[in-house]
Amino acid sequence: MTYLNNAFFLIMSQEMIKDSNIKLEGFNYSPYQIIQKKRDGKELTKGEIEWFINSYTSGDIPDYQMAALLMAIYLKDMSVEETKFLTDAMLYSGQVLNFNDQKVIDKHSTGGVGDKTSFILGPIAASCGVKVPMIAGRGLGHTGGTVDKIECIENFNTSLSLDQLQHNLDQTNIVLIGQTKDIAPADKKIYALRDVTATVESIPLITASIMSKKLAEGTSGIVMDIKTGSGAFMKNLKEARALAKSIRNTALRFNKNIITMLTDMNQPLGNAVGNSLEIIECIETLKGKGPKDLTHLSVSLAGGMIYLAGLSKTLETGIKMAKNSISNGKALAKFRELIISQGGSGDYIDDYTKFPVASNIMEIKAPQSGYLNQMDGIGIGLSLVDLGGGRKKSTDKIDFAVGIIVHKKLGDKVTKDHSLASLYYHDHQQEIAQAICHKYQNEYVVIKSTKPKQMTPLIMETKINWSK
Repeated sequence: MTYLNNAFFLIMSQEMIKDSNIKLEGFNYSPYQIIQKKRDGKELTKGEIEWFINSYTSGDIPDYQMAALLMAIYLKDMSVEETKFLTDAMLYSGQVLNFNDQKVIDKHSTGGVGDKTSFILGPIAASCGVKVPMIAGRGLGHTGGTVDKIECIENFNTSLSLDQLQHNLDQTNIVLIGQTKDIAPADKKIYALRDVTATVESIPLITASIMSKKLAEGTSGIVMDIKTGSGAFMKNLKEARALAKSIRNTALRFNKNIITMLTDMNQPLGNAVGNSLEIIECIETLKGKGPKDLTHLSVSLAGGMIYLAGLSKTLETGIKMAKNSISNGKALAKFRELIISQGGSGDYIDDYTKFPVASNIMEIKAPQSGYLNQMDGIGIGLSLVDLGGGRKKSTDKIDFAVGIIVHKKLGDKVTKDHSLASLYYHDHQQEIAQAICHKYQNEYVVIKSTKPKQMTPLIMETKINWSK
């Protein structure tokens, strides 16, 4: 056994694993043997995958064995068939909704730094007649979580029952909840485990996680924002295209229409990084005053949702409808309606002092003049985690108040000692804030005195696939 495999199994007793055979439907399966099989790069059967997922969901298999299998999958990958079996097992671990309505459409992003489009595109699409049942996740690795962010609004209830989800969808066209015990419960447990075991960046695991939730929602179509770059899980276009293909194949297998957009994540999206700061930026965007990149991507994704819902004849027309919903105020009104319908106060829309925001601000200044040519998205995202705005272990409580406001983006001209970003932190975090400031100046950005390099388009590729 290699050193890596030895290290891999240090956390568990082999005798304990070998003895934990569980009988299911007349078959004897061993967690140890299944983990070992995948560790050695062999293909798992449908029965083995279904049994392992079901047993973990029911609590018969402990976290450390699931973590072992996740790492084996991460290291050895999965075939198309294995990915199919894994997705199905996670999907059918709970209830599967079926609205039988073309207008029920959702969007999902593979995650990035400052990625907050759901709070903008959801209200936009809903105000244009799309029914949007958003079942979202929490933070994952260096990326923030949709559910974590919206919970900075006091009393916003992300734990609605399925009956409440149906009621709110009928009344307001939009719902935003976290995963429940009813919808893809296997993914809820596995998602939290992937977050803290460095097993996020795996195409089979990402595909199964995303699609088990989205297929369970009962939507007729999905708009997928697949991010690539320094702040994304997929570091290059090749990886992003492979993930897009895997997700498209899964959607079409279930007769779901799908739009995939490959988008740039070589820097934070918008300017805000951090829970409260990001929601404030989303409200500003819905008021027509948001950053250009965040606005452009949000209306493009919302336009895709409108198009898949059959409410526009073309994607371009859908995007125009999305833009109009911002200019006429209907999207902002829909976001206020969403907040109120789930227990929050609509006053947050008008009074930003209601949001918890750290009172200390440290300016991160440019160490030299020139052009900003490179940013380390993951480094910036992990800085938020260091401040408490994300999780290092699954039991960590999110700090809504901390964050970063980025003032300079790629291609911008910068002047020595002028602010690159503002860091929001608490009194007791002075040393952490100074360390982040130092890293931001010396590691997270590259400033060159020559002219800026050519920029990557925000939306690099768009593919539309109809199931029929």
